[in-house]
Amino acid sequence: MPGNVMVTGGAGYVGSHACKALKGAGYQPVVVDNLSRGHRWAVKWGPLHEVDISDPVALGRIMLENDIDAVMHFAAQAYVAESVRDPRRYYHNNVVGSLALLDAMRQNGIDKIVFSSSCATYGVPRLVPIPEAHPQFPINPYGRTKLLVEQALRDYGQAYGLRSVSLRYFNAAGADPMCEIGELHDPETHLIPLALEAAAGLRENITVHGRDYDTLDGTCVRDFIHVTDLARAHVMALQVLETGSGAHTYNLGTGRGHSVQQVIDAVADVTGRDLAVIDGSPRPGDPPTLVADATRAFNRLQWTPEYTELDAIIDSAWKWLKHRIAHPQSYG
Repeated sequence: MPGNVMVTGGAGYVGSHACKALKGAGYQPVVVDNLSRGHRWAVKWGPLHEVDISDPVALGRIMLENDIDAVMHFAAQAYVAESVRDPRRYYHNNVVGSLALLDAMRQNGIDKIVFSSSCATYGVPRLVPIPEAHPQFPINPYGRTKLLVEQALRDYGQAYGLRSVSLRYFNAAGADPMCEIGELHDPETHLIPLALEAAAGLRENITVHGRDYDTLDGTCVRDFIHVTDLARAHVMALQVLETGSGAHTYNLGTGRGHSVQQVIDAVADVTGRDLAVIDGSPRPGDPPTLVADATRAFNRLQWTPEYTELDAIIDSAWKWLKHRIAHPQSYG
């Protein structure tokens, strides 16, 4: 039976879309977010508790007062370059904060959690498409913090009976088709919104970081997965946990790669506008290709992405950007 779900980081990009998916499936999302990177306007489907996940006492109070049945955990710092510059912030928030959350869950008898993990746990892949059994050798603090939480979930499962699903997703993109929520980061680092902002004239150009990779056109290749498909997968993972046990991991992606240049070309086609493109230096540790093997999610979660075409993903993000431009007062 659907119940009340605590959504940490529910004011963020993927977390807010998960809240909408939860509400649509009959659950009641209860958002916990310190709003350091999230947005108050993105909390539309349940109450917001402005609390940091490193405070287990406050978390426990919210769990008790809202009769929480399960947790979806999105709250994390998620900029790779920043994690290299300031690893303490990442280990404290992503690891220490997650352990505080798990402690609050134990103390309040909550044994189900869906964790937002990342393909960054794989590091530079030896095999593409990447299966879940691929060795995990993350190359930056962000990826290492995600891997540490995955390991903690497995250990908590064996010792305390915690039931968990870790979803390793690839490049989240797109926006809610109703334009109720969408992607808005400060600073923005994701390729599709950067390219769309260049097309809209909100920034002067888009930078391509390297053209000498071992790919078809020399630019990096990534697997872009629509945020609504990601949100739906989180709900399906929670539903599996309601009757299952143990710790499970699933890749979420389309299984199709698109290069940086292909994305820029697609943005120009969708918007009907030219983009100013400049060439920059390759970013250290940027793998040439990251594409998911999501067969396990297809088979065990019965999940398949509905947005399989790059143009459709970009079009949803373009509609969201135009909506934001038309209603600036609504988004700070």
